[in-house]
Amino acid sequence: MKEIEKMEVAIIGAGFAGIGAAIKLKEAGIEAIKIFERKKELGGTWRDNTYPGCACDIPSFLYSYSFEPNPEWSESFSPHHEILAYLKNCASKYDLYKHIQFETAVLSATFIDDKGYWEILDNNNKYYHARSVISCSGPLNEPVYPDIENKEAFEGELFHSLNWNHQYDLKNKRIAVIGTGASAIQFVPEVAPKVSQLTVFQRTAPWISPKNNQAIDEISKNRFRKFPAYQKFWREFIYWFLEFQGLSQYKDNKIRAWRKKVTTEHRMSQIKDSDLLKKTTPNYEIGCKRILISDNYYPTLERENVTLETTSIKRFTKTGIELNDGKQLDFDVVIFGTGFKATTFGHIYDVIGLENRNLFKEWDITGAEAFKGINVSGFPNFMLVVGPNTGLGHNSIIHMMESQYNYIVDYLLKLKKQPDNYFNIKPEVQKEYNSNLHKKLEPMIWNKGGCNSYYLIDGKGKNTSIWPGSTISYRKLTRKTSLADFEISKIKS
Repeated sequence: MKEIEKMEVAIIGAGFAGIGAAIKLKEAGIEAIKIFERKKELGGTWRDNTYPGCACDIPSFLYSYSFEPNPEWSESFSPHHEILAYLKNCASKYDLYKHIQFETAVLSATFIDDKGYWEILDNNNKYYHARSVISCSGPLNEPVYPDIENKEAFEGELFHSLNWNHQYDLKNKRIAVIGTGASAIQFVPEVAPKVSQLTVFQRTAPWISPKNNQAIDEISKNRFRKFPAYQKFWREFIYWFLEFQGLSQYKDNKIRAWRKKVTTEHRMSQIKDSDLLKKTTPNYEIGCKRILISDNYYPTLERENVTLETTSIKRFTKTGIELNDGKQLDFDVVIFGTGFKATTFGHIYDVIGLENRNLFKEWDITGAEAFKGINVSGFPNFMLVVGPNTGLGHNSIIHMMESQYNYIVDYLLKLKKQPDNYFNIKPEVQKEYNSNLHKKLEPMIWNKGGCNSYYLIDGKGKNTSIWPGSTISYRKLTRKTSLADFEISKIKS
C-alpha cells in the first residue's frame, strides 16, 4: 500500500511566489502546509540565475515584500545574491524551513473528485494528499534555445545564461553571445573586458533606458533602519512613478513620447559610431517588448574587441557559426541569452483535473487562460500565483503576487468553512472574464506595437502574459473571493 502524507495546502515552488504565499497562509492561521522545492535550496529565479552582472531591473525597495522591508540593499537595483539572501532571511524569520521539502520535484497533481483532494506524486515515488494546491512554479525557469541548424556539431563550449558555466575561464577567449534581451545586456558588459573577441548576435534592437543605479551608503542604510517610514516613502514614490510610466502602454500619449525621447537620447549620447547607431535603433514601438535598463551596454558595443552582428545565423559549424551571407566566424564559446519559456507549459508537472483534463498540455494547445490569473475551470481548489495575464511591463510583480495572496487566503478561509465541498470556477465566468480582458488588450502596445515578443504565443499570437491595466485595478479585483463565481460541489465520500 502506498504511503500517503496529508496536508491542507500544497505549495509548489519555493521562490518569491511560494515563500510569500506560505507567509500569508501562516498569518491567516493555515499551518498545515508543505512547500515542494525541486532544488537543494529556495530562491527560484534568484537562485538559478547567477550569470555575471545578474541583478533586478526593478528598484530594490519595490522588489521586496511590502510587509518585510529591507534596509540593507547595497544598490538601487539589487544584485541577485542579495535578493537570494533576502528570501532566505524571510524563510527563517517566518519559520518556513520546517514546511519546505527540498530536492522534491512534483511529477503530477491529480484531483480525486469523489474524495475532494489533490493526489500529488513526487520524483521519489511518494504520494501526498492536499485539499488545495497553489502553483508557484513561475514562468522564468526553463531556458529557450533558438532553432539553429547543426548545433550539436559545435566543438567549443556552449551554455545558456540560466546555466552559466562558472568553471569555464572566459579570459582571452573568442565569445559569441546570441540574444540581446534582459539577461544579455547585463552580462555582456561584464564579459567584454575579459575576452579577446566578443560578437553579439542581435535579431531585434531593444529599447534601453538609463538605469541610474546608485550605491546605497551606510548613512542611508542607518536612516532606513531607524526610520522605516522613510523607506516606505521611497517605496511609495517609486511605485507611483512606475505606475505613471505604465500609462504609456495603454495608448499613444505624451508619456509614451517622453519615454521614447529619453531612451533615444540615451542611445544617441552613448553611441558615436553612425553604423552602430543605426543597428541599435529599434524598429517597433517602445513598450511592445520589455523595455530594458542599462548604463553600460551601449558603451560596451563600442569597445574595439566587440562586434554587434545583425546578419542572421544559418547554422553552427565545427568551429563556430555560419551566417546567411556565407560568412564563417570561429568561436571558443557560444552563450545563449535567449530568455525563457513564458508561453509554453508542457515542461512543467502534469495537473490532471475533472474529466481527466491535463491543464498545462491544454494550455500548450489553446493558450493559457485563468480567472483573474488564479483559478481555472475544471481544476477545483487549484490556484496559481503569477498565472496567465498577471505579468507586468511597468512595475513590480511582487505587488501582483501580494494581490493574489489576498484572494487566495480569502478563498482558503471560505473553503475551510465548507469541509465537505470543493469549489470550481464556473466556465462561463472564466470565459466572460477572459473575453473582456482580451478586448482591453487588443488596442494596447503589446498587441499593436509592431513587434514579436515573448508576451505572445509564438511571438505574435494570443497575449497570455500581460495584465492590461494598473496594479491598483488588479488589487481591487482580487481583494476578496466571491462564491457566486464558483460551482460548489459535494464531496461524495
